Amino acid sequence: MKDVSFRLNQGESMAVIGRNGAGKSTLLGMAAGLCKPSEGLVAVRGRVAALLELGSGFHTDLTGLENVRLNTSLLGLSRSRTGQVLESIVDFSEIRDFIDDPVRTYSSGMIMRLAFSVAVHVDPDILIIDEVLGVGDQRFQVKCFDRIRQFKQAGKTLLFVSHGGDTVRQLCDRAIWLDHGKMPLQGPPAEVLEAYAGPVG
Repeated sequence: MKDVSFRLNQGESMAVIGRNGAGKSTLLGMAAGLCKPSEGLVAVRGRVAALLELGSGFHTDLTGLENVRLNTSLLGLSRSRTGQVLESIVDFSEIRDFIDDPVRTYSSGMIMRLAFSVAVHVDPDILIIDEVLGVGDQRFQVKCFDRIRQFKQAGKTLLFVSHGGDTVRQLCDRAIWLDHGKMPLQGPPAEVLEAYAGPVG
């Protein structure tokens, strides 16, 4: 990353777009506190829930339920608060029949369901999503996007990587375009998407 600078205010939602290898996941990793820049500053205020690599934060030998308890604890929820939201997490994920099975037996879609459900139920101030929702079936994706809209309406902040232009237009107030670790443009989603796509014909 070089000369990438932006401010994301409370309640805003911003998309990060760019080709593979452009630096999108690196940027989200720094925002989530998983890595530090060699120079410059990343300042994040509030509780962060991040969906980055599929299954990150899950221990494959633990059951789904054990992983829920572990992840909510890591994200700062007390044992009593976890108990209050546990049923909602399991219900939203729609994998109750498998919740006592080891995560290593889960499909990628099941892992995504459980990870997303945990992330939105810990009441984060900032939700960071690398494009992991694409592994879910279409009906569950719609359910996730509905929850993200509710999250936005509640005044929360979203940082979102997506290759889907329609998704970016629907969910995000702003967008930044990354290219080889640099940021050629930031602005309204339609403007950034048009510049990223380049001239037609």
